[in-house]
Amino acid sequence: MTASRPPRPRPEGLAAQPRVEVSRVSWVEVGRLGRPKGLKGWVHLESWTEPPQALFEYPSWFLRSTMGERREVEVAESRQSPSGLEARLEGVTTREEAEVLVGQIIEVPRSALPEPAPGEHYRVDLIGFRVVNLEGVEFGVIERFEDMPANAVMVVRGEQERWLPVTRQHLKAIDADARCVRVDWPEDF
Repeated sequence: MTASRPPRPRPEGLAAQPRVEVSRVSWVEVGRLGRPKGLKGWVHLESWTEPPQALFEYPSWFLRSTMGERREVEVAESRQSPSGLEARLEGVTTREEAEVLVGQIIEVPRSALPEPAPGEHYRVDLIGFRVVNLEGVEFGVIERFEDMPANAVMVVRGEQERWLPVTRQHLKAIDADARCVRVDWPEDF
């Protein structure tokens, strides 16, 4: 099953060739390989694209191991099952071969992404932005984003770590030139 619109990592609205050694900023994480499914090399997928099936629109993926090595892989087969998205990669035909891949991050080159629509931003572009509340209190900088059951949160590292919800109610403005995100969030929370 494939999506009908161009793929893109989940924007917030307001907001493998053998090894490839390139700066991290030129790569965008779009998912992760999960546990094996069955005996024929299939794996569960965690997609970070919107919609999730848009992950299958990329002709090839780059898998990044925990050691930071990248390799290009082709998707031999993909499907959506009741338990979520699944794929079998070219050359992976056994459960044992699939087990080696568990946890690897799926990346695509930044150049493969479409430009975000006006008023939208890719999460990866916001990493390192300062976070300031409406009263002008600076909380720190965005370290990463986490998807939670209710909504995404941005993890902000400052004097203390804060997990701030990424919702229209709380995320008020993004100033790309100033590399700053303004949030409606109390200082003492």
